[in-house]
Amino acid sequence: MTDIRTVAINSIRALSIDAVQRANSGHPGLPMGAAAMAYTLWMRHMRYNPRKPDWFNRDRFVLSAGHGSMLLYALLYLTGYDLSIEEIKNFRQWGSATPGHPEYGHTPGVETTTGPLGQGAATAVGMALAEAYLAGHFNRDGHNIVDHYTYALVSDGDLMEGVCLEAAALAGHWGLGKLIFLYDDNEITLDGAASMTFSEDVALRFEAMNWHVSRVSDGNDVAAIDEALTAARAVPAKPSLIAVRTVIGYGSPNKQGSSAAHGSPLGLDEVAATKANLGWEAEEFAVPEEALAHFRSALERGAAAEAAWQERLRSWQAAYPALAQEWDLALAGQFADGWRGALPSWQVGDSIATRSAGGVALNALASYAPTMVGGDADLAGSTKTLIAGAAHTGPGEAAARNLRFGVREHGMGAIVNGLALHGGMVKPYSATFFTFSDYMRPAMRLGALMDIPAVYIFTHDSIGLGEDGPTHQPVEQLMSLRAMPNLHVFRPADATETAGAWAAIATLAHPAALVLSRQGLPALAGNDVGIHEGVARGAYVLSEHESGEVEAIILASGSEVSIALDAAGLLEEAGIAARVVSMPCWELFDAQGRDYQESVLPAAVSQRVSIEAGVTLGWRRYIGEHGIALGVDRFGASAPYKTIYEALGLTPGHVAHAVQSLIEA
Repeated sequence: MTDIRTVAINSIRALSIDAVQRANSGHPGLPMGAAAMAYTLWMRHMRYNPRKPDWFNRDRFVLSAGHGSMLLYALLYLTGYDLSIEEIKNFRQWGSATPGHPEYGHTPGVETTTGPLGQGAATAVGMALAEAYLAGHFNRDGHNIVDHYTYALVSDGDLMEGVCLEAAALAGHWGLGKLIFLYDDNEITLDGAASMTFSEDVALRFEAMNWHVSRVSDGNDVAAIDEALTAARAVPAKPSLIAVRTVIGYGSPNKQGSSAAHGSPLGLDEVAATKANLGWEAEEFAVPEEALAHFRSALERGAAAEAAWQERLRSWQAAYPALAQEWDLALAGQFADGWRGALPSWQVGDSIATRSAGGVALNALASYAPTMVGGDADLAGSTKTLIAGAAHTGPGEAAARNLRFGVREHGMGAIVNGLALHGGMVKPYSATFFTFSDYMRPAMRLGALMDIPAVYIFTHDSIGLGEDGPTHQPVEQLMSLRAMPNLHVFRPADATETAGAWAAIATLAHPAALVLSRQGLPALAGNDVGIHEGVARGAYVLSEHESGEVEAIILASGSEVSIALDAAGLLEEAGIAARVVSMPCWELFDAQGRDYQESVLPAAVSQRVSIEAGVTLGWRRYIGEHGIALGVDRFGASAPYKTIYEALGLTPGHVAHAVQSLIEA
């Protein structure tokens, strides 16, 4: 007689191959091979409540090998999450809750969007880091209200990706003992045997990165996997990697153990042969009652675990009421009352780089949210993003506000995404030079896809950084980030706009990129409230001719706004009334009502010139078909920045000439 454990594991396999076959698309091999490993984790170790997927102290599970999404969907359905069998049947179909790769916010129980290999593993490091920091900040003797594990199922492909190894190195360095990777070591990638491209000793590599490593020789040996997980949980000072030797497509008589099982349906005949081989007699998408009842025991178990935690939480709240107030704000992602009034102010004419102003504003905000943490890619002295007086991460030291990522931009971006996804971390941020945003772009793209409140800070924003030359001078990056849905890109004109940008970000429910200058910029006006309001609307009228007449409009962002103002002065001398519009955030301006947009950019005024130290692509939407876009449609050069601006035509005189040419046309 087949035991319930085997029936349960085969239920995962059967649902997976049925869904992939029905969709005629998908990846059956991983769910078939990793079913026993996933079963052991979900039924013997993980703490979760299917009826409350957002229970804060749940264990997190990340399917980094997101192509095997049916493994996760099968587990969610079987254990009782709000995911019906109809959704399993609609796998990969329009409007279903079971897309081809797991998507955060789309399916109950999915902790992060995965699919681009390596990203999920790196994001899991961020989740484990959040747990470590929050535990250090909120837990007290006898009151452990933050106490959970982060698990990730990773594949050969994940471990080949640089982002995974960047983050794994940091996890070992920091000693994230509540992070456990289950490595689906099936020796197969999409194109064939992993040995074609992958011959390093994974265990030795992770041991060298200060991970606890163990091996399970048989991926169907539930007892051995159980023992390895128990042993991993008993190592508090190191993250753990459990290498489980599995067979991709396990059970398929003709495809198991080969890449043929990786990314294509088995085919109707092979599905039938596989089920016969596994002794599976249930109809398509059917789960034996005893197996479903076995899995659904997770409902009672999860409810009991959450209830016990809620009791601990109430006891802690009574004992530490001040901390409890911090807790409520942290979980809501909010700053304490008074933060807006603490933002810095500058005098008109002060010259300050927006990177420096950004650091002052960041520190002001951080004092109102003790769970606001972030860091830089070995550039803190240049990005100005250290939190003054706060501790720094280091060997075995994870619970610190200043995150020292080293030169690991991609891993940094994914870890910050994990911090945001975990919850309780208010506006987690990363920082590096703007040109290196290309190294972390895939992580930002996932952050934007998930629409999470992460903040990506970039300094040295243009040709304005000068002598370091074109390798370090971003020209196309600004517009490329503006093309990314959900990402709100801020490029403030001066110190006051920078504080206003942070004020907007503080209440923004979307990811944000804050792009800041290396060179000093003049403070443009003393009207802090008005400027902050203008930044919050994305664009606003900064300067108007005293007559109120508008013959032409000059649009600019960042360091070029002061150039636009000087150009308006030249035009006034020539008898031309020009309005200057500062546009620090296109996304916010596009979200305004038509009346406001018309008040800033009246349709009747077609003589428009834009100036920005980057590619001009995209400005046409604001300047119209006949407007003139001044920018940098080439790479930069190595020279003092004022020389570069002059040579490339980014001067008040060039702007004024462009406006005059439109008026005279």
